[in-house]
Amino acid sequence: MPSLSDIPAARWAAIKLFATDVDGVLTDGCIHVSSDGVETKTFNVLDGMGMVRLLRDNIAVAWISGRASGATTVRATELKIPHLIQGRSDKYTALSELAAELGLSAEECLYVGDDDIDAGALAWAGIGITVPDAMPAAVNAADAMTTRRAGAGAIREICEQILAHSGQD
Repeated sequence: MPSLSDIPAARWAAIKLFATDVDGVLTDGCIHVSSDGVETKTFNVLDGMGMVRLLRDNIAVAWISGRASGATTVRATELKIPHLIQGRSDKYTALSELAAELGLSAEECLYVGDDDIDAGALAWAGIGITVPDAMPAAVNAADAMTTRRAGAGAIREICEQILAHSGQD
């Protein structure tokens, strides 16, 4: 599987929308549910700072999750993520609709995913990226894989590549 550095600079420079799955990409994939039903997730602060920097440099950021989660909503609100889409298992449709709403082509979109339901979005986006431990359908659809694991800086690794090629940071 190619690494992020194998993607040509011109493809990185074209990115105007950074979209990502949540569970298994922004988090390590674990969902902790206590006996009273309260759900918690762990998000990495390095990843959060990477997305804040993208927003500062006028790169749109979207989270597209197959399931609705209060913990996801709280973290997205804290980071001021402008596009939070939850409860959508057809990630390709969600991503392509958002891109159309923003007036963007597939080549201007980057998508990060790790599971079967992410494969269509990974294949459609100008850059599709997966993480170690991703399911085979996601790996086969992606252009590259991060070296860092999900929930442990994988998103920051991608953000740094976008920022390095944006001409703004």
